[in-house]
Amino acid sequence: MATSSRPNLLLFMTDQLRADSVGAFGNPVVETPHLDALAADGVRFTDAHVQHTVCSQSRISMFTGWYPHVAGHRTLSHLLRPHEPNVFRRLRAAGYHVAHAGARGDMLGPGVTETSTDRWGFTRPPDRDALAATFSAGTARDDPRYFTMWGGPHDTDDPYDLDEATIATTLDWFAEMPEPWCVLVPLIAPHPPFAVGRRWYGHHDRSAVPEPLAVPTGREPGFRAAIRERYGLAAVSPEDWAEVIGTYYDMIRRVDDQFGRLRSGLEAAGVAERTVTFAFTDHGEYLGDMGLVEKWMSGVEPCLTRNPLIVHDPRGSSGVSNTFVELVDLTPTLLDYAEIEPDWTQFGRSFRGLLEAPDASHRDVAVTEGGFTVAEEPLLESGATGHYEPKQTLQHDRPELAGRVIAMRTDRWTHVERLYEAPELYDRLDDPDELVNLADEPGHAATVAEGRDRIFRWLFETSDVVPWRADPRMAPEIRATFAGRPGTGRPLIDPEEGSP
Repeated sequence: MATSSRPNLLLFMTDQLRADSVGAFGNPVVETPHLDALAADGVRFTDAHVQHTVCSQSRISMFTGWYPHVAGHRTLSHLLRPHEPNVFRRLRAAGYHVAHAGARGDMLGPGVTETSTDRWGFTRPPDRDALAATFSAGTARDDPRYFTMWGGPHDTDDPYDLDEATIATTLDWFAEMPEPWCVLVPLIAPHPPFAVGRRWYGHHDRSAVPEPLAVPTGREPGFRAAIRERYGLAAVSPEDWAEVIGTYYDMIRRVDDQFGRLRSGLEAAGVAERTVTFAFTDHGEYLGDMGLVEKWMSGVEPCLTRNPLIVHDPRGSSGVSNTFVELVDLTPTLLDYAEIEPDWTQFGRSFRGLLEAPDASHRDVAVTEGGFTVAEEPLLESGATGHYEPKQTLQHDRPELAGRVIAMRTDRWTHVERLYEAPELYDRLDDPDELVNLADEPGHAATVAEGRDRIFRWLFETSDVVPWRADPRMAPEIRATFAGRPGTGRPLIDPEEGSP
């Protein structure tokens, strides 16, 4: 039985799921009946955007309420540390039972999982062979499809892999977790390599999948041509891209089935009417668009930034919200539902009100950032093999291609500022895929300048945070134990005189 009026919070987080690869977001080919049903029951957000287009950086932002630049969370290996805030620890301190299903999180550093969750891991770990197959390629390196990250069908019908073990664990926990609870269910799929069990492989007609967006003819950021060349992606045929996209959709069909089982599990446990469900991802996927695959740390295209956010509150309304939402808004929204006051500075804004009134406005811009400085090149990830080896070597060989970037979207424009390259400007009304860069046209010079000014102000407003707990400036126990100057026996600072 519930011990509080506060709702349970179910966070279903996929990895690398494009918004336009979900039926409820307008895809006529992919089959996602359970996610579509959630959208019909709840609120679908059409203009939700992530704050970073790489896994860890995005997840840390959405669960701290901080933009990635605030505390330097701009790499895959700089995770949340014990002194930094996160929503899970705050929920736990306020009486929520917090659970982290599985082993995928990519955000909590050493010691943070233990202080931020009541339970984590698996009730039954994944099969060792299935786990290895999750990250293995199904093609030889000399196959043109290798660097599309296509793997094809697994050897088994439906392997008990990390994702399946995560779902099974969550279902086990539903019946025993004390309420109110918050459970994070982070999956790997549909992250590449694009491979799925035989039960799901071939589920979608390859001749029906959409063609990837063509390579733009105008000026584009330098990393795109470099990736196409380094990966040899120009040799990939339209038929091969259709196979990649079809397999990606097959993976999504499996993810959707797993989500459907979670919704059924809520009903079976008798907690569905007391649970607010959030379905979202950490970032998108190129999937052949512009001749690219996977993602890039300074890529800010809508296929990477746009999030298929769906929220169902059993006590709320249903509908479609077209206002801007940032995933940094997730932390204050969760705290709002939990009736908890934040105790640290955040830059997110609760969108709980949109669950009651989807037509309301929320933000007038959405911002995404990424990349590094050239001087930070030694700090970048290294040592990858297989699919990711060309990507990592390109970052180190030409770090300017991974240079820092900020993209600000308004109702009309997308403004992109890059540290080492010229700005970009896209008309979101006439060019929603952001393929035609207008920044070089003289008639748009004022619009480019206006966007730069807005980005500059945003950086000013979000550059850092002041801790809410003040430190004593002149603690008596410290004044009494100052070391003296050699041979003098006097304190370095005399508390009475205030001078050395």
